[in-house]
Parts: sequence; C-alpha cells; structure tokens
Amino acid sequence: MSIFTAVRNQKQTAGALHGAMQYIMDPRKTVDGERNLVTGINCTAYTAFVEMMTTKRQFKKTEGRQFYQFVQSFPADAKITPAEVHEIGLEFAKRQFPEYEVLVATHCNTEHLHNHFIVNAVSFQTGKKLHQNHGDLEQHRKVNDEICAAHGQEILEHYGRNPKQKPMKPKEYQAAIRQQSWKFQLIKAIEEALAYSTSKETFIQNMNYEGYDVAWSDSRKYITYTCPNGRKCRDNKLHDDTYLKENMEKIFAYRQAAGFIPLTPEPKEGWLTQAETFFSEMVRLGYHVEQSFLPPENGRTIARNDRKLKQREALKKLAHGHKLSSEEENQKEDLRW
Repeated sequence: MSIFTAVRNQKQTAGALHGAMQYIMDPRKTVDGERNLVTGINCTAYTAFVEMMTTKRQFKKTEGRQFYQFVQSFPADAKITPAEVHEIGLEFAKRQFPEYEVLVATHCNTEHLHNHFIVNAVSFQTGKKLHQNHGDLEQHRKVNDEICAAHGQEILEHYGRNPKQKPMKPKEYQAAIRQQSWKFQLIKAIEEALAYSTSKETFIQNMNYEGYDVAWSDSRKYITYTCPNGRKCRDNKLHDDTYLKENMEKIFAYRQAAGFIPLTPEPKEGWLTQAETFFSEMVRLGYHVEQSFLPPENGRTIARNDRKLKQREALKKLAHGHKLSSEEENQKEDLRW
C-alpha cells in the first residue's frame, strides 16, 4: 500500500517553487540505471519552472499560492520497481490534474520509493486557480488506491463517509500502515536532509520538501518534528544523540566554518566529533583572548609575537615528553639563544 500526503509549503514565492523543483529533480535521487525518472505532465520537465511562471503571467495570477506539492510513498518491502512507481505517479497526475502543469519525480535513493508531485496553482487552459482542502486530499487518496490496486499493490480497506462509520482521519489513515515505522522514516528523512544541508535554514527547507514540519526555536530546548502522518516527535526521542538540538547546531557551525559541500565524504571521526573538536578550540581561543586582557603577572609582559608563542609551545611539548618536528627543534634552539 502507498501513502499519499500533502506537503505544507508555507513559503509561496517563485523562488520557493524553483527551490522545490531543484530538490525533487536532483539526479542523485532520481536516476535508476540509465533512466532519469523525472517527467512533466502538460509541460517539459526541464523547462517546467519557466512554463509554470509563463502560465501565471499570461493569466495575471502571479500572486498568492504558487504551487502544491504532494508525496506518494511506498513501503520498503513493496514488490515494485522505480519505473513502476514512476508510472503510477504519472497516471495519478494525469487523472487528478488534467488542466494543470505537473512535475513528477521518483526518488529511488532510499529504501522507500516515492514520487514527488509539484502542481502549478494556475490552470494553463483556463487560468483557474487551484484550491485544495481536506476533501480533495481524501479524493486523491481514493484515486491513489485505485491506481495502486490496478498495479497489483495492496490498498487500505476504507475511505468513504459511511453514515454508520466515522470518516477516516489523516492520523487513522497513517496508523493503518504503521508497519512502515513512521519514526524510522523520520530518522531516514533527517539523515537525507543532513546530507544536503549546510545550515539550520537549509535543513528545515529540505525537511519541508519531504513533507515534515520542523519547529526549531532558540527559546526551546528541543527540536520538534511533525511528520506527514500528523505525529510529532522531539529530537530526544530519536535514539541517537547526533540529532539533539545542541549537536545539530554544532554540526552546522562546523560545516559553516569548514566550507562543507553537500554530499562530500565526511571526516573519519564523524561530523559530531569534528564539531566537538571545533567548539573545544573555540572555547580555548576565547580563554586565551580573555587572558590577553588581564594585567600581566609579576610585572611580566605577555608575548604577542607569533614566533615567540610557537617557541614556548615547543618547549612545553618537550617538557611533556613529546617528540618535536624539525621546525619545532629550530624554534626551541632560537628560544635558548
């Protein structure tokens, strides 16, 4: 069975639309063998942004809601190929948004194959603005099930508004597929977002693209994640200290200082170890700066010459039994003279 959810894109600008497209079209996520699983419906995939913006300008509807984004994901144990997942996504987009430009991208770089849909908020045929509510989401889920069933995939048993039965709520819908482990998916999403993020802001944006809301405030001790299924989870419930707020802040501070490039190999010690070392050095530097402003002890002046400081460090190492490099040997001799 597949999950169909709406992504809450709070930022609705042309830049946000372009950023979302760039994210879902990343070939590191969409290439399966020799095929890149990105397709445009009523548009060409790689000119989709220009075409969508042209439609908005043509009908003079460039303000307000720019786009809608949805995710259609499959469990890790589903007997389905990335190409089949892509075909299901294309069928869904054609059926549900026949008058709108839609970009469909299949991500096959994780255990859970999933489709991303970005839908223009303005019809290219009529100029009508697209509006979506909870009822529309339920309808999308029904159609999603019909298409998945036609492709031999398992589906949820009931959606309808039977008078004798309460309608299925979003949380109940997700509860029916708990075997997919929502918390495991959250952890995988965090790991994935971290691989592409250089800062807190880009991390939150990348989590938003995957359908997760992130509440990260300086005034609160924890980071709180809201999953596509409505469940909330704090960082201290993820069973890995790497994801704690204080450690995430250290990771991003280190990445900013080190000029981290997304998806490059991490140091052997791991990011957290490097970050801890970085912060220890910062604390020690702060201590030395503070000491430099204190009155000199016993009337002695504080050495401000870099060479003198290096020479003193060399003698300290020697005093503690450490071997010196040839450069440090020279510094030691210079200091004696």
